[in-house]
Amino acid sequence: MFFVSEVKTTGPSTFNTPLQRMVYSLLEEKGVKFERVDNDPAITMENCIMIDQRLNMKTVKTLFLCNRQKTSFYLVVTTADKPFVTRDFSAALGIPRVSFAPVELLNSMLGTAVGAATIFGLLLDSNNHIQLVIDNDILAEEWYGCTDGTTTSYLKLPAAWVMDELIPLTGHTPKFVKL
Repeated sequence: MFFVSEVKTTGPSTFNTPLQRMVYSLLEEKGVKFERVDNDPAITMENCIMIDQRLNMKTVKTLFLCNRQKTSFYLVVTTADKPFVTRDFSAALGIPRVSFAPVELLNSMLGTAVGAATIFGLLLDSNNHIQLVIDNDILAEEWYGCTDGTTTSYLKLPAAWVMDELIPLTGHTPKFVKL
């Protein structure tokens, strides 16, 4: 059985990664109200469905991609239920085919492990090496559900705060596309 805690409105008592500490420090500093759950490592979409039910929201799917040369990087945010097709993504941006970025780049550039990619990772990309790409369907949601940089804790945040305040704070300008 997959464990999902009761809903909490405070950060964890201990942090597993520097990014996770940064996430909760930022939320506290900005006075952002949030809900979160602790959970067993969430790896599958079935796990995320259980998290969504507990938090009464829809978790986004966040992917970290790169070109073959590993010189162009993309953090892609789309709906969890939408299959990701690299051909469609590349066509939407008018770029050559991309693939998932290597694990070591996920860790060094976004501060996360596999399965924990999050928009908060852009806080670590101060040189804007990563292009943020957001599926237009995300804009219809009231809540933004994502990891806190770990696979064992998920957040429910106001989507308007993510779009209007968090993204500008990272210094990234998103490209909005239909995937």
